Amino acid sequence: MGNTSHGAHEHHIIPLKTYLQVFAALIFLTFITVAVTWFDFGAFNAVVAFGIASVKAALVLAYFMHLKYDNMMNRVIIGTGVFFLLVLWFFSILDIVTRVSEQSTL
Repeated sequence: MGNTSHGAHEHHIIPLKTYLQVFAALIFLTFITVAVTWFDFGAFNAVVAFGIASVKAALVLAYFMHLKYDNMMNRVIIGTGVFFLLVLWFFSILDIVTRVSEQSTL
């Protein structure tokens, strides 16, 4: 069966300290998420929420899903998904910002 290369599937041992630092960052960002709910950013409420959620998702993807240490093709696939997610968010926010409020005639 022969010659199989194990070099492409190397396992990266991440120190416990790194996991704890990422966990602490996620907890801190969760507190930030709760804290920003006390402020009104107007039309940018969704932008702030999406921004914080994106940073948290990037940390989970990079460290807990090991994308930081994975091959470039997986990064391209995830990056493409993130790009289209940003396009979806852009059009959603554009829709919210450009809505015309209707006045009742009653």
